[in-house]
Amino acid sequence: MSLERFREQAREWLEENCPDTLRTSGSYTAGGRKATYPNPDTKIWLDRMASRGWTAPTWPSEYSGGGLSPDELRVLEDEMRRINAPAPLGGHGLTMIGPAILEFGTPDQCMEHLPPIVRGEIRWCQGYSEPGAGSDLASLQCRADEDGDDYVINGSKIWTSGANEADWIFCLVRTDVNASKHQGISFVVLDMDSPGVTVSPIELISGSSEFCQTFFDNVRVPKRQRIGNPGEGWTVGKRLLQYERSSIGGRGGPRQKTRTIDEIAKDYCGASNGKIARTDIRDRIMLTIRRSFEEAASNAAPSYLSSFFKYYGTEQNMRRQDLMMDILGSQGLGWDGEGFSGFERGSTRGWLRSKANSIEGGTSEVQLNIIAKRVLGLPD
Repeated sequence: MSLERFREQAREWLEENCPDTLRTSGSYTAGGRKATYPNPDTKIWLDRMASRGWTAPTWPSEYSGGGLSPDELRVLEDEMRRINAPAPLGGHGLTMIGPAILEFGTPDQCMEHLPPIVRGEIRWCQGYSEPGAGSDLASLQCRADEDGDDYVINGSKIWTSGANEADWIFCLVRTDVNASKHQGISFVVLDMDSPGVTVSPIELISGSSEFCQTFFDNVRVPKRQRIGNPGEGWTVGKRLLQYERSSIGGRGGPRQKTRTIDEIAKDYCGASNGKIARTDIRDRIMLTIRRSFEEAASNAAPSYLSSFFKYYGTEQNMRRQDLMMDILGSQGLGWDGEGFSGFERGSTRGWLRSKANSIEGGTSEVQLNIIAKRVLGLPD
């Protein structure tokens, strides 16, 4: 099928199937067994897109994906943006564990895990960092001891984003204590409802608690739920981090239009002849927008360059949040009570939340080291 014909068909289908309420105020969902849908159209949109595999447009059709080529994906994203259609689904399943299973999983594992991700039935979280193993992740101590056809897992993970709402978790665990710290790690996936799994949310400075600590107390996991060979979890884990960092870097699918920072600045800083009154704010916004366009134009596959995009996206978002606070002035200091709008209170929390960007998904210092060694070829 020609791209023009595909565009015609995609445009027609999207016009007929994207609910009107989502074109003006989109609603994000990561799906899962615990998901709620205050706007019922969010679930309708998810189901309709999943029926075509367009929640995971480029995944193979045999695993319920859309089977689209990169060119077809760009057309689909263009047509979604044209009508302001939101992405139907997000989360770790699509951006992290799904691609890793496609690359390292067996056909049976792909068939077991990928279709439920596409349909939004399972929400995933990540079990990497530990209280004593953050940037030095390879020193992790969460144990998975063999017992017949099972592993028995003991230990804990920290900063497991969304663990209190997730259905499954993917984990790096130590399966060989006698091997070197990189070689003794395996990659396993397990149901969060497994006996012995408990979750404790961690309150953040922004007031939210999406980060958690997850504890494993004699949790039995069938060995068939290991992704990749024993002791090769570090290879799988590193590759998954590349997918994660590409996602954090902002190189994702279509995003729904929101009130622009330019429009907000005109409201709070004043406007003259249609331009933001404060020239310093205007110049900073123009620089931010130009860099965003440059970043979005790149289509490099996940590689060590993902560290560049992660670092770039982190710095860009943090600077954007700082800029927002400058624009809002004293109205950006609100936390609760009268005198501050919901938007202003949300902006304050967003600014505080952005401070974690330089830590999550690998610290900025780690990304700079990877860029220096793997991209620039600098000596250790």
